[in-house]
Amino acid sequence: MAKTLSQTIAKSAFERVATPAEAVDRLVRLYEEATQALRAAVERFLKTGEAPSAATRAQFRYPELRLIYEPSGPPPVNPRAYGKFSEAGVYSVTVTQPADFRPYLIEQLEPLVSEYGAHIEVGIGDQEIPYPYVIESGDELTRGGADAAELARYFPVPSLATIGDETADGEFIHDHERPLALFDAPRIDYSLRRLVHYTGSDWRSMQPWVLLTNYHRYVDQFVHWGLKQLHADPTVEKVVLPGNVAIDRSLTPEEAEIRAMGVAWHRFQMPAYHLVRADGRGVTLVNIGVGPANAKNITDHIAVLRPHCWLMVGHCAGLRQSQQIGDYVLAHAYLRRDNILDDAVPLMMPIPAIAEVQVALQQAVAQVTGEKGEALKRRLRTGTVVTNDDRNWELRWSKERRLINISRAIAVDMESATIATQGFRMRVPYGTLLCVSDKPLHGEIKLPGAANAFYERAIAEHLQIGIAALGLLQSIDESLHSRKLRSFDEPPFR
Repeated sequence: MAKTLSQTIAKSAFERVATPAEAVDRLVRLYEEATQALRAAVERFLKTGEAPSAATRAQFRYPELRLIYEPSGPPPVNPRAYGKFSEAGVYSVTVTQPADFRPYLIEQLEPLVSEYGAHIEVGIGDQEIPYPYVIESGDELTRGGADAAELARYFPVPSLATIGDETADGEFIHDHERPLALFDAPRIDYSLRRLVHYTGSDWRSMQPWVLLTNYHRYVDQFVHWGLKQLHADPTVEKVVLPGNVAIDRSLTPEEAEIRAMGVAWHRFQMPAYHLVRADGRGVTLVNIGVGPANAKNITDHIAVLRPHCWLMVGHCAGLRQSQQIGDYVLAHAYLRRDNILDDAVPLMMPIPAIAEVQVALQQAVAQVTGEKGEALKRRLRTGTVVTNDDRNWELRWSKERRLINISRAIAVDMESATIATQGFRMRVPYGTLLCVSDKPLHGEIKLPGAANAFYERAIAEHLQIGIAALGLLQSIDESLHSRKLRSFDEPPFR
């Protein structure tokens, strides 16, 4: 009798489970066993100098999730952009922090099991867990006289040679098994630690709806709004600030303001601020600073959390005489002069606007400003945004002029195209709403006096538009994950 596909590729020590919930339970158990064994071995080594045996080290491995798809007829037809198999076969990925990723894992597994009839297997994978991802404090490097080189002789350490974005960039090669998700466990763990380093707060505080800005002044408005929501909305659990400063309803509004004002945000390169809600509709604001390098850096890491959307809300230079300081620019295309993602996403590749995001941003502008019809059109311009890696691009105007003319660009900034391209690359819905802060081609240069008056007037409104847009998108989150962001050969997981 011929063997079935699942019999042919059955992997020893892998256990078949019946439901997504059971699969996650087993992943949690295997991960806890592995990390506890690794942590205990490191502690033992630091105290006694006893190195782990080969058998002990074999325990320091990530759990692995495998799906076996054996179609018995035509695949089901559904409008989702994810939760689909491209062909019959085995799909696998190593998993980290399964307890924290439980809702996501179950959400992704359920349609693959219920609609496609996939079989789930869970076991121990081949990838080792680097010890710094388990002992997060870092003081293990100094206690007991051990140093990093000595620990690396006996314990697995992060290896950049085994961490990459080949799956996200469409460069994966599969023989018997295909990728189940865009990122495997080592890649995710790497980014989780980077998020802590750059944002100054635990990665678990990151919310699935993200605002990115290039000015710290937006932060003050966000914190003020967050503290107000904390005492007005019962679904808001807390506001988390850099340094893991958590503010909840146990504090009075006055006490909360005092604590927020004392946060040392300047200790972190890209500080993040989180409004945590019990219903999953929380919002994170990250002050990414200026420039495409920062924009790529932070989105590389936020992407592993699989957010529902990220929006850029920042300032730009207006390029049209008809624009006024304080007008808004809704990007529907990008002229990429950031020079940072050209290899990963060649310049010939179009970065499409996401229709649902564009509509939400336009509706949010009308909702917050109260402007409609011709008044809204005068205030909100839709067009191409140039993202340039040179802040003083104006000094090269003779070289930039032709490209700006040909592209019909209406604004210049330093981050938007990078963030949009990263959204396209990482399959995260994206959008850009900028506020015109200067018009360098028309004599309105950003100088201290005029800039400060503009900031005081415009930032509160601009931030509220971004928050309102996310609120509109939260009501359509299932359709938000556009098929524009997926190719014909994709991992099943979102």
